[in-house]
Amino acid sequence: MKSNLRISLLLLAVLASGKAWALQVVVGPYLQNPTEPSMTVMWITDSPCTSWVEYGTGETLDQKAFHSRHGLLDAGTTIHRIPITSLSTHQEYRYRICSREILKFEPYQVTYGETLTGDICSFRTLSRQKESFSFVVLNDLHQRNDLLAGLLQIAAAQPYDLVFLNGDILGHIEDQAQVIRHVLQPCSSLFASRIPFVYIRGNHETRGKFARMLPDYLDLPESRYYYSFGHGPVHFIILDGGEDKEDSHREYSGLADFDAYRKEQTRWLEKELQTEPFQQAAFRIVLVHIPPMPSEQWHGTNDLYNQWRPLFNQGKIDLMISGHTHEYAVMPPDPPLREYPMIIGGGPQEGRATIIRVDVAGGRLAVTMTRDDGVTAGTVQVPGR
Repeated sequence: MKSNLRISLLLLAVLASGKAWALQVVVGPYLQNPTEPSMTVMWITDSPCTSWVEYGTGETLDQKAFHSRHGLLDAGTTIHRIPITSLSTHQEYRYRICSREILKFEPYQVTYGETLTGDICSFRTLSRQKESFSFVVLNDLHQRNDLLAGLLQIAAAQPYDLVFLNGDILGHIEDQAQVIRHVLQPCSSLFASRIPFVYIRGNHETRGKFARMLPDYLDLPESRYYYSFGHGPVHFIILDGGEDKEDSHREYSGLADFDAYRKEQTRWLEKELQTEPFQQAAFRIVLVHIPPMPSEQWHGTNDLYNQWRPLFNQGKIDLMISGHTHEYAVMPPDPPLREYPMIIGGGPQEGRATIIRVDVAGGRLAVTMTRDDGVTAGTVQVPGR
């Protein structure tokens, strides 16, 4: 009788709180937007919260980072994005995520629930002074979680600092569950709590009713899919090729504006080539999902080729990495049309999926592309300038 009464009281307490389960992390943490002085930590909870990150360089996590906008701390959200700034370059930090549940959010009183604290993880900030490092690139997995895990297992023999997801990791995007299931969950469990990933949008990720919400789950510099950043002797340029067909194609239902978007990026790229970080970099690497190549069939591909190839030649880039075609290829420079090598990753079929590894050391880039069956698909050596 007492036991039944105790259970009844617990049930009444649960019903009064409006919640019948403990606060949980749906996915994360995962690292975004790495720079020399900062790192962004993201995660998703199953209930609205206010959140923060506790971090430090030693055993004690003696510092806290919040995210505020216009004087207000983020609150009442399930997607949590906490930038940690003013960090030291190439420094290892330990951190953990914290979320405090918000049960009721009224004008003059907020009712809090429980507080969740995550496990301790770690990350290392970037540094342009680092002489050597490695990174890996995956593309066109089209929601094949098994290929993602298998390709990363191939790369696991040697450490790497960054992971680039070079487009079409997803198909057309329909809802949050799809983004979690095929990107955030596998990446978080495999590497992303300690190694940041850079998400480069592919043409399939422009499609679907949820495609416009994808940036909510990333931390894009200046809220754009195109930007630059540096690590070690490399200056990275990230571009967004958009779609491969005409804006007027029936597939886009009158909702595409990629011609103007590519011109916008061209204007940005012209200025980027004049910046000091770009000009002083020992290596200049461009990543874009659709390879800028001449094409009689694909409007977008041809547009990229006509607008960007002359700028890449002018800027003397050292390497381009793309995907999209589902046919892996190693293309040496073809002057005067293309003064740089191009690596194109493969597609989602067994024996054609690839992982590209770039080792930056000894004043050169050593590029190795490996298939999902462990066979080397191609190599490139790029000397420093």
